[in-house]
Parts: sequence; structure tokens; C-alpha cells
Amino acid sequence: MVRCFLIHTVCPVSALSPGETRVLYSRVFGPDDGVLDQDRDLNPEETRILLREKVAVVARQVTSAVSLSREASGRPPVEAVPGEEALALQEASSGVVRLRAGDPFSQEMSALWLGVQSLGFTLVCEPHENLLLAEGTLRSLTRHCLDHLHMLGQGSEVLLRSSRIDFLLSRLLPHGQLLFLNHRFAQSLEKEVAAYMAK
Repeated sequence: MVRCFLIHTVCPVSALSPGETRVLYSRVFGPDDGVLDQDRDLNPEETRILLREKVAVVARQVTSAVSLSREASGRPPVEAVPGEEALALQEASSGVVRLRAGDPFSQEMSALWLGVQSLGFTLVCEPHENLLLAEGTLRSLTRHCLDHLHMLGQGSEVLLRSSRIDFLLSRLLPHGQLLFLNHRFAQSLEKEVAAYMAK
């Protein structure tokens, strides 16, 4: 099962300091007790704050991994303009970060990430999950976000488009479950997503 999906910054934006990252969107799947095992007597507000902090810890770890990956490759991220989303996705850096038990979740997890320019797209999965299938799902989610929500442009308003991201997640990752898609189902899904995004 996928525990959460998040979109965050991976390199400094003008308003952020060099080591800082900002979570633009996050969605946690499944019961909170799987994520908050050791913290059982919290009220709903404390639970929400703790979940937000755990997501921020993941975003910081992924941002570090993206920076190291880009440094090691020796090439800067491709600066694509709106309309060149496919090129930006093709040139995106990617990887997996192992999240040890207690850092930040109660059990060990794997965080798959894609770094597209200044944005990071991350799926946090349970350790037994099929990582190849998760990577395909993450690439598909990222492609749809870039194509339909124009997230690479100046002044992209990810927070105002969260309902569209929720729709994508409900189709591509229902309740945090990874789907095996055959060609016919994938085509019908593409048409459904395109029709919804055109509204």
C-alpha cells in the first residue's frame, strides 16, 4: 500500500532559504494508526499537526537525495518552459530513499521520488510494495500533473488545483492501492482524465 503522495519544492525558490523545502500538496492514505502507531492518545488537531510534520520530514529527506543525485550527475536540471513538460519529465532525476522505522513513520517505508526542475513528486510505500509498479504510477501521476495543471509555469497555483490532484489520485491510486493497468484500461483512464481536466 502507498502511505502518502506529496508534491514539494526540491531547490530554493526565491522565498525559501537554501536548506528549506515547502510541501505544496500532500495526501495520506489508509488509517492514521499505521502512520501514528506510537502516538495513540492525540486529539484530531494534534494528529493533523503530527502528520504534517512527518510529511515535511519526508520532503526534507527527498530534497537532500535530489540535491545529491543532481550533484553526482554533474548536470543541472533542464529548465523547460510551459509546453515542454514531456522533456522535463524525461530529464527528471529519480530515486528511492529508505525511511527507517521511527524516521518519521512508526515502521520502515520506501520513498520513491522524481525531481522535475524545482518540484519533487514523492510516493511513500510500505516496504513489501512492488517498487517498479510504484515508479510507473508515480511517473504517470507526475505526467498528468505537469500536462494538465501546468505546474512548470510561473505562478503555478498548486494549492488552488488540489481538487484536480485528488481526482488523479482517486483514479490512478484509489485508496493508496497500486493498480496493474492493461493497455485498454490505461487508454480509457487517459480519456476520463482528459475529459475531467478540460472542465
